Amino acid sequence: MLGDGCAEPNELPLNVPGIDMVRLIDVLWLTPSHSQVAAAFEVEHTTSIYSGILRMLDLSEGQEASTLTGLFLVAPDEREDDVRKQLVRPAFRGIADLHVRYLPYSELSRNRGQIARFGTGLKPINAIAKDLVA
Repeated sequence: MLGDGCAEPNELPLNVPGIDMVRLIDVLWLTPSHSQVAAAFEVEHTTSIYSGILRMLDLSEGQEASTLTGLFLVAPDEREDDVRKQLVRPAFRGIADLHVRYLPYSELSRNRGQIARFGTGLKPINAIAKDLVA
């Protein structure tokens, strides 16, 4: 089952400002000690993209920058332009420092087997994710 070994949102051993919003992030990849978030994946299938960005900003405010190594907006391929438009809004100018990346559904689907077979850490995810901010 996909959720085997995963913690429930109310079991997250995190003490960060805005934890109620952070718990709404779709996937949090924790450090081996489970005390910090290493990566976050916000899936924006039909929901507003800006709400996912706001949750990532909330997360970054309460994290040590050295442990937060990946922030990903996961969305259908046809939403890439929408994702890019949100990230250049003046309200989100601080997002460039966070290096949020776009992970299109097609890349996840095409590379799922290889990631599961050979992947460790975020290296295979970073290899298929797209940079959003120049």
